[in-house]
Amino acid sequence: MLSRPLEKARAVADKVTDPELPMLTLADLGVLRDVDVVADGHVVVDITPTYSGCPAMAAMRDDLVRELQGAGFVRVDVRVSLHPAWTTDWITPEGRAALAAAGISPPGPAPSSDGPIPLTLLPTARQVRCPQCDSPATELVSEFGSTACKAQYRCTACLEPFDHVKEI
Repeated sequence: MLSRPLEKARAVADKVTDPELPMLTLADLGVLRDVDVVADGHVVVDITPTYSGCPAMAAMRDDLVRELQGAGFVRVDVRVSLHPAWTTDWITPEGRAALAAAGISPPGPAPSSDGPIPLTLLPTARQVRCPQCDSPATELVSEFGSTACKAQYRCTACLEPFDHVKEI
């Protein structure tokens, strides 16, 4: 009985874009975890932040509520789900392609760890390719890019600066 409203709710939520990376939907970013219609006109959405304290979470929530209510759902609850923790491995292939098309280097595989992650004070070693010319000849300019989840790089082949989404 709820399959049709659920399909509609999912389709609406799937189109909501990330406020910091508007070329990505929350689904492509892997932040949109679940959409459920729990009663007539009542939708519950689960999202997972890309990192603790992400300032975009309120905007994501507000955008989901606005779009779902605009589609006719009277009550929309957005829950934050912290487990499992988000990882850049959740970015879809379409999301990675959209990042590259926008001139942002997509992340490589996330580091894996079975235990505590060691704290190092050295720059993170990454294999980053230029999203403009695809050259591997890149250098880190700053570990802190336009947002906390990105680092700033420069291609030494074409000399273009670009952001790189950090692997988490």
